[in-house]
Amino acid sequence: MSDIGDWFKTIPFITRYWFAGSIAVPLIGKLGLISPMYLVLWPENFFHKFQVWRPITSTLYFPVGPGTGFLYLVNLYFLYQYSTRLETGAFDGRPADFVFMLLFNWICIVITGLMMDMQLLMIPLIMSVLYVWAQLNRETIVSFWFGTRFKACYLPWVILGFNYIIGGSVVNELIGNLVGHLYFFLMFKYPMDLGGRSFLSTPDFLYRFLPNRRGGVSGFGAPPSRRPAAPEAGAGGGGGGMGGRHAWGAGFRLGTTETVLLSSRTKTLVSTRLSTPQDHCRCPNCAEESRLFLYLTPG
Repeated sequence: MSDIGDWFKTIPFITRYWFAGSIAVPLIGKLGLISPMYLVLWPENFFHKFQVWRPITSTLYFPVGPGTGFLYLVNLYFLYQYSTRLETGAFDGRPADFVFMLLFNWICIVITGLMMDMQLLMIPLIMSVLYVWAQLNRETIVSFWFGTRFKACYLPWVILGFNYIIGGSVVNELIGNLVGHLYFFLMFKYPMDLGGRSFLSTPDFLYRFLPNRRGGVSGFGAPPSRRPAAPEAGAGGGGGGMGGRHAWGAGFRLGTTETVLLSSRTKTLVSTRLSTPQDHCRCPNCAEESRLFLYLTPG
């Protein structure tokens, strides 16, 4: 038991509580301590009887039985594996940003569940987190069953087909993928690649409860000590603004995104400033802490 306890303590903080809840709530329903009828999402009971706990319990509950036990264990593994990778990878040291991603995905899934009369929301939320991880690590080669290997960007769709084979439905997985894509598009894709405004930002109250930790972002290198010097006026024919786009190694600023073009054969290094309380501070340390380094696509 001590080995299990030591392993459980190694799980990142937020993933640990999500993982524990996803075990405890199905166990409570299985043992009959609380009727599963009170754990699933029923729109009529939620709206007319004000049973406000149902959106939460329906996200943690799964009916474990002879025909669903394997599917439950597989998705529990996905929860542990990819939520841990996100929390200790792209969101390392930024628990508020990670919680905001979970809250945004959860709210979208609950709204969809109420509209589509879905009773169980565990799989959609897990798939939405897996989708975000796959997009942030889209060039990573992952291994799946029977030794198959492919890029991470295809993983959510491979799992969708896999769960269809063992579970017979793809609605939950499809909704999770769509919600994950919505978060990724609004938080990263649209502001960075399309030059649009940022529609999502972590609320300040989350930073008060879950302040950022020092130490940088795991797996993406350390932030540069200072920004690359801006190109001189008139350089590259454009001067100051878009002229730096053609100067290799020189950065240019587009909204809240700074892109450094390393070479035509290397990856594009995207430095995204997240909305944090440190944004109001101009000192180099706070500026460095407010950067999240992500390798997205080949240049």
